[in-house]
Amino acid sequence: MGFILNGLDVENYDRSYDDRELLRRIVRYFRPKLPAMLLVAFMIVLHSLTQAAIPLLISWGVDRMEAGSISDVGWLLTGGILLIGGLAWVFNFFRQWYSAKVTGGVVLNLREDAFDAVLERDMSFYDEHPSGKIVSRVSSDTDDFAAVVNLTMNLLSQVLMVGFVTALLFWRDVELALLTLLVAPVVVGMALLFRRVARKNTQRAQRSLARVNANLQETMGGISVAKNFRQERTVYSEFRPINEQSYAVTLRQGFVFSGIFPVLMLVAGLATVMLVQVGGTSVIDGRLSAGDWYLFLQAVGLFWLPLTSIAAFWSQFQQGLAASERVFALIDATPRVIQEETRPVGRLDGRIEFRDLTFGYEPGNPVLSTFNLSIEAGESVALVGHTGAGKSTLSKLITRFYEYSGGSLLIDGRDIRGFDLGEYRRQIGAVPQQPFLFSGTVADNIRYPRPEASDDDVLAAAREVAGGDWLDALPDGLATDVGEFGRALSMGQRQLVALARLLVQDPAIVVLDEATASVDPLTEAQISEGLDVVLAGRTSIVIAHRLSTIEHVDRIIVLDHGRIIEEGDHSSLLSAGGRYCEVYNTYFRHQSPDYQPGTGFVAVTR
Repeated sequence: MGFILNGLDVENYDRSYDDRELLRRIVRYFRPKLPAMLLVAFMIVLHSLTQAAIPLLISWGVDRMEAGSISDVGWLLTGGILLIGGLAWVFNFFRQWYSAKVTGGVVLNLREDAFDAVLERDMSFYDEHPSGKIVSRVSSDTDDFAAVVNLTMNLLSQVLMVGFVTALLFWRDVELALLTLLVAPVVVGMALLFRRVARKNTQRAQRSLARVNANLQETMGGISVAKNFRQERTVYSEFRPINEQSYAVTLRQGFVFSGIFPVLMLVAGLATVMLVQVGGTSVIDGRLSAGDWYLFLQAVGLFWLPLTSIAAFWSQFQQGLAASERVFALIDATPRVIQEETRPVGRLDGRIEFRDLTFGYEPGNPVLSTFNLSIEAGESVALVGHTGAGKSTLSKLITRFYEYSGGSLLIDGRDIRGFDLGEYRRQIGAVPQQPFLFSGTVADNIRYPRPEASDDDVLAAAREVAGGDWLDALPDGLATDVGEFGRALSMGQRQLVALARLLVQDPAIVVLDEATASVDPLTEAQISEGLDVVLAGRTSIVIAHRLSTIEHVDRIIVLDHGRIIEEGDHSSLLSAGGRYCEVYNTYFRHQSPDYQPGTGFVAVTR
C-alpha cells in the first residue's frame, strides 16, 4: 500500500484539530446566520411532526377498522394523508431554501477568509508549497466544507425525528421502546469507532486531489515549453501516475465509506426482526392492539432510518471535518514575515541601510551573513555577480518578501519591521525580468497599483514612457486586451506597461530585475528611455544584465556568495582589474561597441 500513499505527506503548516475545536470554529461561522438557522430549525420541527403524524393517523384508521367502523375511514385517511403530505412539502421547501442560504453564506465567508490568508502569506510560503495545492484548499476543500453545513442541517432534522419517535414509542409501549433503545447504542458505537479510519482516508483523498491540481496548474503554466520540445507524452506520463494514485486513494475511501452503512442496516434489520417477534406476541396475547402494533412498527422504521443515517452521516461528516481542518490550517499558518509594529510610513526619501544582516532561505544555510550596505536616497545602484551571489536576495529583502534572522534593515533610518507593511509596499516599485500582467486591458494593468487613477493619469503615464510611441503598435491602444498573463503582448510591450504602471504608482524606491534582458535592440532603446523617466529622482536597485544599464548607475556593487567584494563606478572598477573586470569580460563585453569577436578583447578604462 505504500506506493499508493507516496507524496501524500502533510504540508509543514498542517496541524491537527480535535473534533471539539473544529466544531467550535465551524459554529463561529454559523453564528451570524442565527436568525435564518432558527427559522430552519422551526421548519425542521414542523416537518418532523408531519412525518411522525402519518403513522399515527394510519394507526387510528387500523383501530377504527378493527372496531368495525369502516365506512368513512378510507376517505378520512386519504384526505388526512394528502393534507399532512402537502404541509410536509411546504415545510421542507422552506427548510431547504433557507438551509441553502445559510450554507452558501457560510462557505462564502470561509472561502473569503481562506483567500485572505493566501494573500497574507509571505513569499517563502509559495517557495515551499505548490500553488495548485493551495488552490485546492481554497476551492475544493471549501466545497467539501459545505458538506459539513448540509450534514449539520440534516443531522438536526434527524435528531428531532428520533426524539419525536422515541416519545411516541414510549407512549405506546414502554417495554418495546426500552428494547428498541437497547440496540441504539450498538449502532451509534459502531459509527463512532469508524470515524478515525474515515478521517484518515478522507485526508489522503484530499491530498491526492491537491497533487492532481498542482500538476495540472504546472502543466498549463508551462504548456508552451512542453509543446516547443515536443514533450506532450512526457507530461502525460508524469500526470498519469498522479491521477492513478488519486483514483486508488479515492477508491479506497469509497470502500471504507460504503462498508459502514450496510453493516448498520444489518444491525437495524436484526433488531427489527426481534421487535416484530415481541410485538406480534403482544398482539396475540391481547396486550397490544393491531393499530398500536402497526404504529409501533412504523415508528420503529422511522426510528431506525434517522438513527442509521446519523451514524452514517458521522462517517461522511469526517470528510467535511477533514476539509475544514485543511482550510483552517491554511488560515492559521504561522507567517514568517512579522511586523513588530505598524507605524505610519509617510513619504519615504529612500535611504536604505543593511546593518550586520543575516538571512538564509533554509535554516543553517545563510545566503547573507553580517551583511552591510548603505544606499543613499535617490542613488542608483547596480548589483553584479555570478548566479547565487545574492543579488535577487537583496531585492527580496528590501521589498519585505522574506524575514531575515539577524541584524537590521533600515529605511530612512527606521527599522523596516516597524512599518505598516501595506503603506510601505505602496512606495516600493518592483519590475521583474518577466513582468506579470493581469487579465484585462492595458489601461487596467497600468492603473493596477492605484485603482482610483483617472483615464488621463493612465494616458499621461503611458505617454511618458518612451515618448508614448509604443502605444501606436497596440491594436486598440490602452483598451487593448492583454490576454492571459499578458500573452497577447510582446515581452517588450509588457515591460513598457510595467514601467507605466510604476509611474502611476509613484514609488520612492524602485527594484529592477533588468527590464531589457530579453528584448530586441529597438525595444531595449524604448525601455531604456522609459527607465530614465521612471528612475529619475528615485532610489533604484538594478539587478544588472545589460551593459547599458551598468554604465549609467551611480554605483556598482559586486557580490560574491553574499559578500561585497568590490564597489565603485564602471570606469574605476574596470581600471582596478578585479572581479568586476572578470564579470565584465564574461557577461558584458560583447555588448560594448568596442568589442570585436576573435580579437581577445579585454576590458579597458572607459
